[in-house]
Amino acid sequence: MAKLFIGGLAWHTTDQTLFEGFQRFGKVEEAVVVKDRDTNRSRGFGFVRFATRAEADAALEGMHSTQFDGRLIRVDHAQDNNRNTAGTRGSTFVGRGGIISHQGPTVGYMPSTPPGRNPPPYPHGRTTASAPTYRQPYTQQPQPGPQYGGGQSRGPGHPHDQQEPN
Repeated sequence: MAKLFIGGLAWHTTDQTLFEGFQRFGKVEEAVVVKDRDTNRSRGFGFVRFATRAEADAALEGMHSTQFDGRLIRVDHAQDNNRNTAGTRGSTFVGRGGIISHQGPTVGYMPSTPPGRNPPPYPHGRTTASAPTYRQPYTQQPQPGPQYGGGQSRGPGHPHDQQEPN
């Protein structure tokens, strides 16, 4: 079994259209156009799974950089997305909480700071060394003077500084 990635699909391409377009190269076990979860509209790519690697190779040779359903498509072997191969780069992204390292056990939250970058200047979690400091409230009393006005003069003869006659 071999799976191909099909990129550059037209928005109107369906699973059936993809199946029919690739079945001339061999037994197509599955043809799927990937759709947006919210809008159910095509995301512009899909996958075709063939029974044998030879059939997939023939489809790759015959369909890569050709017109399909009105668009120039890109065909390539799909990458395997097994959990066993996920740790080849040293870590695996897990949701929004950070990363899980494959180099040892994980205890608590691990920040996702790439190696070689400076870590944040504060630890993740409260300790007495990193307790927040609070400044004292502003204690200077307001200066005496008129409640309103008292601003800087704009100079003699400014139209807004002149008083109207009674």
